[in-house]
Order: sequence, then C-alpha cells, then structure tokens
Amino acid sequence: QVQLVESGGGLVQAGGSLRLSCAASGRTFSRSAMGWFRQAPGKEREFVAAISWSGTRTYSAGSVQSRFTISRDDAKNTVYLQMNSLKPEDTAVYYCAAALAAYTGSNSGKYDYWGQGTQVTVSS
Repeated sequence: QVQLVESGGGLVQAGGSLRLSCAASGRTFSRSAMGWFRQAPGKEREFVAAISWSGTRTYSAGSVQSRFTISRDDAKNTVYLQMNSLKPEDTAVYYCAAALAAYTGSNSGKYDYWGQGTQVTVSS
C-alpha cells in the first residue's frame, strides 16, 4: 500500500514558479515509478511528467517541456515537480501517482495509487 500526499500548490502570477511535493508512505516507494497529472475544470485529466523508479529516466508532456522538471529523493520518499514560467493555462488540480509495476509513462491507467491533489492557480 502506498499513500501519497501532495503539497506546494497555490496562487501565483504568470511567469512565476512553484514547486510541488508529493510525500509517499510505504516501503515500495523506491521501487515505484512516479508521475504527475493535472486536471483543469471541465477537462480530462492529462499527463504532465513521469520519472522512473531509478530516477534515471524522465518524461514530460510537450506543453510543459523546458518549463517543468520532475525529480525524486528516495531518502525522503518524496517526488517533486518544479514548475517555472507558469502560464494561466497551467491552472489545474495537480495529482501525483505511483506505478508499482515500474511503468514510466503517460497512461494514467497504469498507475496504482493517487494522491488527493493540490490546486495550482496562475493569474494573468
């Protein structure tokens, strides 16, 4: 069992930065690939970024590439999403997710556990 708790969301002006954190409980964190997804009002949940269990491979959606960076600290059982140059269209609830099968990718159906989400609002 893995429990995930996101934090770090808030209100920021366009062009600003935020760092989201996702604290995980459970012994399997270090063997789990991790992902970030987001869902804006009235829209489908979409993939943002993922990192392999080893931390050696990362993937990100084209819309956030070069602006967002995913990383992990296994000593702290935490995965991060550094978000720079934020735009109003980045406004959404951001969720972290864990994939026990070490799947690293954009398919939300492959992730086994999800956090409750944290709100990010970017004002223009």
